[in-house]
Amino acid sequence: MIVHKFGGTSVGSADRFGNVAAIIMEQQRRTAGRGLAVVVSAMSGVTSQLVAGARSAAAGRDTEYRAVKAHLLERHLAVVDALLDRAPERLDVAGLVEDRLHDVERLYRSIAVLGEVTVRGLDAVASTGEQLSVHILAAVLRSRGLRAQAVSAVELVVTDDHFGAAAPLMEATRERLEGRIRPLIERGVVPIVTGFIGATKTGIPTTLGRGGSDYTAAILGAGLGAEEVWIWSDVDGILTADPNIVGHARTLAELSYQEAANLAYFGADVLHPKTIRPVIESGIPLRIRNSLNPEHPGTLIVARPDPTRQHRPAIISTAGLAMIAIGTEDDSWTLQMAAGALQHLSEAGIDVLMFSQSFSEHSLNLVVRQDEQSHCVNVLNRQMSNGCQLGTTERVATVSVVGMPGYNKNGIVPHAFGALGNYGTRVIAVAQAATEHSVSFCIPEDQVAETVRFLHRELGLET
Repeated sequence: MIVHKFGGTSVGSADRFGNVAAIIMEQQRRTAGRGLAVVVSAMSGVTSQLVAGARSAAAGRDTEYRAVKAHLLERHLAVVDALLDRAPERLDVAGLVEDRLHDVERLYRSIAVLGEVTVRGLDAVASTGEQLSVHILAAVLRSRGLRAQAVSAVELVVTDDHFGAAAPLMEATRERLEGRIRPLIERGVVPIVTGFIGATKTGIPTTLGRGGSDYTAAILGAGLGAEEVWIWSDVDGILTADPNIVGHARTLAELSYQEAANLAYFGADVLHPKTIRPVIESGIPLRIRNSLNPEHPGTLIVARPDPTRQHRPAIISTAGLAMIAIGTEDDSWTLQMAAGALQHLSEAGIDVLMFSQSFSEHSLNLVVRQDEQSHCVNVLNRQMSNGCQLGTTERVATVSVVGMPGYNKNGIVPHAFGALGNYGTRVIAVAQAATEHSVSFCIPEDQVAETVRFLHRELGLET
């Protein structure tokens, strides 16, 4: 049995939903009775819009959160109309979409009355997108003759109560998977499971953190003893650079668990960092494949990759970011202040993608997504002491060069520093682990494309 996960870009439109349905039907045919399970994300951008609506509600901007609900309703109903126009289930699925989004609007109104949104409240809102996706996809598959059933991971993945980034309780989760999913597979039914979400033992919805649908797939794979877990995205596996920037970027055909985990940690979009843990513990191979190019073999991640494979570094770039500097004008800045800032942001459900500490400048530099910048500033202004000052730099990007032992005798870090110096890239901040194999740079967003292309050439990745 193989667990397949399809991300937001794979189900980003009616055409993409149809393409995913065709892949699932082909994979079910190829499994020759062994069965499969499917994990699905929300449509691309939906979770971010749901969260933005909640924050608009907390700020009293009624028009904005109502517009979010109306847009999401229109977008999902357009998919239903396009793919289920003549299907008997069309009205039922459309009604479910409307009901779920009306529930979201009621949550928004409650948040507006309170004037704040908790991490638990965000989980309740953010989990909606996946619930819509699974019901639409399951109905599309049934309309094409495949037995499929939508299943909420709230019924399956038991977690702790760390809202916003919950951890699975694997023993309880395994019991539920065996009792709920295994019988479906044995009857030839394809379970279509919501990614990203779970629930506490008492049934309170939680989320596994941003990008957590990958994690859900790994949890299902480990809990069901799958042969493999396949993560379907919109690129041909893990590449040496973003193919939208470097058109001839090369696929890394085979990686170890540790190498893949390093790439995910540094921001590789096709893999969530937590995904590796369950498959390592279970020894399950993980594949990254392209739903838009399903014949490409993608990247295979295993415990012991082929020792004769070519070792290549990868360049991970992320745009759409903002830098926030927090510090003091005098020497009163302390490690406790830095730790407090990071803790407050974590409790508010904000991902800090990179940070660098500077005692000489009495400050901490934080890199967050631009769409979370204002919320981040508000949290810090409320929580930090009066002596702290905030400054922001909009439109930055991060570029991480992640190497592997054996790539060259001097390590990748000196090579990367030298390349950026030769090109003249303005480096705003640097973060490096205690290794010569990986380093991250924060640079102006308008320099990221040319910098990545230059690094790709300088690091010898063109051949």
